[in-house]
Amino acid sequence: MTIGEAARRRILGLCEERGITVNRLALLCGMTQSTLSNIVSRRNRSMTLSTVKKICDGLEISVQEFFDSPLFEGLEQEIC
Repeated sequence: MTIGEAARRRILGLCEERGITVNRLALLCGMTQSTLSNIVSRRNRSMTLSTVKKICDGLEISVQEFFDSPLFEGLEQEIC
């Protein structure tokens, strides 16, 4: 699994845990719905740490909490 796929799955899982939609999360973190939808639908294959921070702020979690998931263990090396 790539880090992008792990992040996508983490976002979807956190939304599910909280009972919110991706569109609601976009509103909570001050992002456009299209930007967040593109991330979770794999149309946007790269995400900056700044974007992760905005998502974390919307979810009221730390960046550390975001990455504290088995999804981020044993990731594949990505070659750009």
